[in-house]
Amino acid sequence: MNAIELETRYSAHNYAPLPVVLARGQGAHLWDTAGRRYIDMMSAYSAASHGHGHPRILAALAAQAERLAVPSRAYYNDRLGPFLEELCKLTSLDAALPMNTGAEAVETAIKAARRWGYRVKGIARDRAEIIVANGNFHGRTTTVVSASTEPDYRDGFGPFTPGFRAVAFGDLGAVERAITPRTAAVLIEPIQGEAGIIVPPAGWLLGLRRICDAHGVLLILDEVQSGLGRTGAWFAFQHEGIRPDGVILGKALGGGVLPVSAFVAHREVMDVFTPGSHGSTFCGSAPRSIPTSRARARRASACWRKACCRRRRTRRSFAWRRRSSSRARISTGRSIASRRSCASSTARAGARVRRDRL
Repeated sequence: MNAIELETRYSAHNYAPLPVVLARGQGAHLWDTAGRRYIDMMSAYSAASHGHGHPRILAALAAQAERLAVPSRAYYNDRLGPFLEELCKLTSLDAALPMNTGAEAVETAIKAARRWGYRVKGIARDRAEIIVANGNFHGRTTTVVSASTEPDYRDGFGPFTPGFRAVAFGDLGAVERAITPRTAAVLIEPIQGEAGIIVPPAGWLLGLRRICDAHGVLLILDEVQSGLGRTGAWFAFQHEGIRPDGVILGKALGGGVLPVSAFVAHREVMDVFTPGSHGSTFCGSAPRSIPTSRARARRASACWRKACCRRRRTRRSFAWRRRSSSRARISTGRSIASRRSCASSTARAGARVRRDRL
């Protein structure tokens, strides 16, 4: 059997890949088993925003893996602290909790918001609610799909976790009407990815910040897809000059070599966690602290700022692409066969704001 037949035979059928068998990658390019070169317009759903096989990341990863790879969180290590410090400085928040996948970081944020609601805000035990947006995508774990409004993600996976209220994305009035004394947090994507690159109205994030402040509710932003330079700023929330109470990061945080995510928040929110209340076997492993050093991230950000789409261009490009029904169209609607067009801009950017299928 060939590679496609083997994968089809032995893999769960939870993906429907394009009929291309990739063998290697370098920078913005991929090669299949026949030696054909492609521009990677998927960028591993933004996990490879640095490009494939970034030499500085690979060198640092190899050096650290030889030195110390997977220490237990029962001990301190000399890499985790500096990594968390950089995350906090970058987000202007106080503390970070590293995890592996984006969905795990979302679960972490949900647990933090609920416990904060009980221990700080005084919500009755097991009655906390979190407001989410229609069309959201925060992952596929059981709790996270409980907050989803997408039927395909929920079909056959109930019973679902209670405590979520969904409102229209971009509608400040709907958010405020949904807030009750039991509301612990508003959890949203600054730009919806899975729903089709939905950019909210100007001033929406600023309005959310004001509403949450007025009602004593946490504002938690899922920037797994929109964060780390993909909108021309470090984070999408910076375009409106706000600071959330918590931000969820992932994908590009791992430099395209490791699954790394994190929940970063104010100290009051993070301090609800106590020893044993949350954790992960690999969340403190030393190589996870390698891919996003501040100096490397700054250099990458200079390229991102030049290449990321402005809002108007994003709306126009993806409105066009959503009208295309061809499975052979990827990212901005170019055929995978037309891989040589716009090569120079793609290679410089390494990442573009696109509809990301997780």
